[in-house]
Amino acid sequence: MSDNWSFETKQIHAGQVPDPTTGARALPIYQTTSFQFRDTDHAAALFSLAEPGNIYTRIINPTQSVVEERLAALEGGVGALLFASGQAATTAALTNVAEAGDHIVASASLYGGTDSLLRHSFPKIGITVTFVEDNNNPDAWRAAVQDNTKVFFGETVGNPKGDVLDLEAISAVAKEVGVPFVVDNTIATPYLLNPLKHGVDTVVHSATKYIGGHGTAIAGVVIDGGTFDYGAHGDKFKGFTEADPSYHGLKYAEALGPAAYISKLRVQVLRNTGAAIAPFNAFLIAQGLETLSLRIERHVENTRKVAEWLEARDDVSRVTWASLPSSPYKQLADKYVPQGAGAVLTFELPGGLEAGKAFIDALELFSHVANIGDVRSLAIHPASTTHSQGSPEEHAATGVTPGLVRLAIGLEGIDDILADLEAGFRAAK
Repeated sequence: MSDNWSFETKQIHAGQVPDPTTGARALPIYQTTSFQFRDTDHAAALFSLAEPGNIYTRIINPTQSVVEERLAALEGGVGALLFASGQAATTAALTNVAEAGDHIVASASLYGGTDSLLRHSFPKIGITVTFVEDNNNPDAWRAAVQDNTKVFFGETVGNPKGDVLDLEAISAVAKEVGVPFVVDNTIATPYLLNPLKHGVDTVVHSATKYIGGHGTAIAGVVIDGGTFDYGAHGDKFKGFTEADPSYHGLKYAEALGPAAYISKLRVQVLRNTGAAIAPFNAFLIAQGLETLSLRIERHVENTRKVAEWLEARDDVSRVTWASLPSSPYKQLADKYVPQGAGAVLTFELPGGLEAGKAFIDALELFSHVANIGDVRSLAIHPASTTHSQGSPEEHAATGVTPGLVRLAIGLEGIDDILADLEAGFRAAK
């Protein structure tokens, strides 16, 4: 692969050559559980990490490897690792650093499933989390840090709040206090934003969404920049500096340098917890990747037209899309996602809960599903679904109100999209 290739070329070619055995040009699906060793010495070298190679599909698979190399190339990372879901990827990315007794500082503007993971599941395994509501205030992040803080976490574009995180400001605090900065870049995608270029250390995606793009496969990915030196902070990150007895006393930071994080994630976290992606799902993600830039351009074009159309209506209280001139996040959007703040937007119906439900029920072209990132236009009423749990204070932090409707704008003709939304407004009245 040429480092000088454009994004559009990398999304098609990075990480892959024609199959050396058959000459197959498309990515083969290696639908196998395990791989034959040449001999006992070869097997021993693989198991001791002395030699890279395929052992078992739970850890690595050639189909999976191509997609990982391609995603690492698109984000500019030193390596990537696929998981069975975006939720599994987020869980693994954070627990690769934070263990029982540790603390995480996170933005309060998070996807509902991530919020529940951090707020309810992590404390059960001994990891506490402080949520920063004023999440673009560096002083608020600094004030949340404790002696046992191990990682910062946020979403580049919040779902469903639609806010843009000031990556450079928050990463500066992370560096100051000596912790890695991990972000979820699902809504922006690598095409609109490369967080690693703005001081972020590790990027997570729900590849189920725009990377896959067709609503056919559940997947997640973690991409590491190799920029955080886990061995340079004394015994703060013991998982990286102390000997791993399951690998003959290997010390990840010492032995693997910039590849320490992504290697430990694969051979320790993924191996032991088992949230591996299926080869066929990795293949489906590869199909989506090949057209990512083309799809995102159309997604954003349609979203911009819908946002402007909604903002001009008298029966809409507010529209949240960071690239609108009226948005309080416009300046940050222009800096981090100048092509547009993704294809997810929300708007508020003054009729509240019942108006929101009536609007959703009247739609025909839009699919009423708990997903984003599909080629199809999708709609949901968060207050009665994705964010139905939680307190009013928690809902406020994520921007969820009774009349809020979330749209993920698809690739259909814009006139058809607007006509369907008009039907929803008639019902909401």
